[in-house]
Amino acid sequence: MTPIAKAFIFMALSLAIPSVLYAQEYENTPVTVSREKVRVDGQVCYSHIVLEKQTLYSICKAYGVSIEDVYKYNPSVKENGLKKNSIILIPAVSEIQEKVAEEAVQPEIKNEPKPEVKAEPQRTETRKIHTVKWFEDIEGIAAKYGVSVEALMKANSLTGRKLSKRQKLIIPLPGEYETETETVVNDTIPQLPEMAEADTLVSDNDDRGLFPGAFSKKTVDVSLLLPLKATGSTSSRQNMDFYSGVLLAVYDLSKEGIKTDLSVYDVADGQLPVTEERIMDSDIVIGPVASADISRLFAMAPGARAVVSPLDPRAGELIAGRPAMIQAPTPHADQYDDLVSWIKEDMRPGERCLVITEKGARQTDAVRGMMAAIDSSGITYSPLSYSILEGRNVTESLEYLMAENATNRVYIASESEAFVNDVVRNLNLMIHKKYDVVLYAPSKIRSFETIEVDNFHNAHLHVSTAYYIDYEDAMVKDFLLRYRALFNTEPTQFAFQGYDVAKFFITMCSKYGNRWMDKLDGQTKEMLQSTFRFTKTTDGGYVNKGVRRIIYNDGWTVMKVR
Repeated sequence: MTPIAKAFIFMALSLAIPSVLYAQEYENTPVTVSREKVRVDGQVCYSHIVLEKQTLYSICKAYGVSIEDVYKYNPSVKENGLKKNSIILIPAVSEIQEKVAEEAVQPEIKNEPKPEVKAEPQRTETRKIHTVKWFEDIEGIAAKYGVSVEALMKANSLTGRKLSKRQKLIIPLPGEYETETETVVNDTIPQLPEMAEADTLVSDNDDRGLFPGAFSKKTVDVSLLLPLKATGSTSSRQNMDFYSGVLLAVYDLSKEGIKTDLSVYDVADGQLPVTEERIMDSDIVIGPVASADISRLFAMAPGARAVVSPLDPRAGELIAGRPAMIQAPTPHADQYDDLVSWIKEDMRPGERCLVITEKGARQTDAVRGMMAAIDSSGITYSPLSYSILEGRNVTESLEYLMAENATNRVYIASESEAFVNDVVRNLNLMIHKKYDVVLYAPSKIRSFETIEVDNFHNAHLHVSTAYYIDYEDAMVKDFLLRYRALFNTEPTQFAFQGYDVAKFFITMCSKYGNRWMDKLDGQTKEMLQSTFRFTKTTDGGYVNKGVRRIIYNDGWTVMKVR
């Protein structure tokens, strides 16, 4: 028997024997109630990470729910059972759990003693409880109930005038605490001057302003609106992948000290099961996806603070007249403009530019946008238009238009897979004839499965795209490992997008507070698969102009150059 065989048998026995000898000592991993929670269709749920040796019975016992409750929110568990490091949703049903869920999303308030009820005058009236909204201050609340600020502070043992969203305030009864002349203010806490707009304190030389952290948020309220059960399995999977990316971003931010109060709503098939108050209370609304749903959301809640369009580039058409809207995907027109700018930057004296279009094809918005970009650039080019049927005889035309001893930069103004395939085939014939060709094409070309990738590399394809994942990047590698461990699957581009969107906007809101959108204009941030570079429109919200440039080089390598 070889040494390798002996080693294999020894390893197998060492793994098998303990499981027999110590079977009586096996113990399940204790279950700790999670503090991470989401709201799904109005139901508060905990996001529980399944640990090794945890059972469905022990998890249900810890959370006080039935196995059927878990199956309801996690159909895959019923079909496939629990998987280590997977995330499952546990509905919060008991009073104790609801209390924990509420505490999980409230800012931590330390050393604030509760008012001593026994010292208050005996009254028969019932005191009111006021929940602080994001736009309210203590002066406005006091005026609303006809009490003094001092009485309100005394009734709640406040040491300062700063309030937190959703903080509960006891409203004193008329005349209560009004005879008190002692001011309840802790002199050791620096008091900021009264200002109409807090962000006037922010310096251009310091992102955090003169008072670092003065306007930041420890807890960010986010509403996520996705068609999770949309008709069509592909659409549902894509949105679930996006949701998974959001969950991982929220988890990562919690480790950085940023808490997220995440409410999730299924807006499948035109449903909008969310109230105007919920939208108004949200620091950030991510979604819906479809343009029609975004329009209905603004019609229902015109005073929404920040609505992020997360996936559809076409939704950017809605930005006019909606200052609270943020278009995260880069519009196609900006991708075309960048591609043409790239050609202009690369052009050298003696080189030629060819623009190839499909003869007789319907003029789509995409083709019109591509041609508008090249025509407005000032680049001198030679046009060539032909049909697929003429493709076998087009090399003579290409030879006539191309330079033999200089680079020929070719721009394809088409998104027709059949036609683009034919153009790429002909360009490779010209390359075989020793013509120097560099191809420029819209990002959709990368999704065409009928084109041999070798031809892209031969033509040194240049693409300006909204999305590109560099799998050699250290942050991408780290994301892949953690996503696989948590969800036991590979992330799609929708998972990357969910992570990028949630991570960027929650971080911005936490850093800059309620006025965070004022900081968006000019912001540039490299994320996992997207570049965010937002610009304020003249009559509406913000549009992402970030574009990534990639080149297909020799040796099957793809390089990101910007």
